[in-house]
Amino acid sequence: MTQSRHDRRNGGVCGGLAAYFDLDPLLVRILCFVLVLCATAGVWAYLLLWFLVPEEPAG
Repeated sequence: MTQSRHDRRNGGVCGGLAAYFDLDPLLVRILCFVLVLCATAGVWAYLLLWFLVPEEPAG
């Protein structure tokens, strides 16, 4: 799994997750937003993935 360089809004985490699981990026962003609203664990998970998951290679 890598952060998306092409389908990114903030950090590319949702775009990378969508590509890894072959899902629509909008669906992943909506699920992430719901997790953030439900509990602070969603915020911490997103930030953790943003810093730990590498970006996809260029080209």
